[in-house]
Amino acid sequence: QVQLVESGGGVVQAGGSLRLSCAASGRTFMSDVMGWFRQAPGKEREFVAAITWSNGRSRYGDAVKGRFTISRDNAEITVSLRMNNLKAEDTAVYYCAGGPNLDSYNYWGQGTQVTVSS
Repeated sequence: QVQLVESGGGVVQAGGSLRLSCAASGRTFMSDVMGWFRQAPGKEREFVAAITWSNGRSRYGDAVKGRFTISRDNAEITVSLRMNNLKAEDTAVYYCAGGPNLDSYNYWGQGTQVTVSS
């Protein structure tokens, strides 16, 4: 099993920035990919970004391209999501996820709330 713990959520004004972090522990070798998803009230879960531990390959959702940056620290086994130029529509619970590849996730964190005020 892989355990994931998110941190860094909060309230920020539109145009501001936040940084989310996800710490992984347990059998982390079972998960080559770490990603972020989000879910706003009344909406389906949406892919945000992901990165591979092995070579740092990353992928972004269309809604966040150019504004969000995902990075990894292999030594600390953490993944971060830097969110710039935040918009009201970025308000959601953000979940860290892990899986074997960029298209498959089977480990999830508890989520952290991000609220962008306009």
